[in-house]
Amino acid sequence: MILEIVSPETKLFSGEITSISLPGVDGYFQMLNNHAPIVSLLQKGTVKIAATSFSFVDEATEALFTKVNDQNYTLAINSGTIEMKDNKVIVLAD
Repeated sequence: MILEIVSPETKLFSGEITSISLPGVDGYFQMLNNHAPIVSLLQKGTVKIAATSFSFVDEATEALFTKVNDQNYTLAINSGTIEMKDNKVIVLAD
């Protein structure tokens, strides 16, 4: 599935991923390939992203993410929204 993470300042990430875990207002939830369409609010927490490879826009953007290993990164957010539709995840993060 495709993931785009956008902040008010810039696009933070765009690429193919295998899964994503997000801090929803009622707790963490995970989405995998072909997940049902969803729109949800996000609260302060950590977005966990799994992919076979990562490509960041630049070094400044990459510095916002924490590398767990070669296939997993995390991103701390304060709030946001998520939309999943047609195997594309869009995260608007603050």
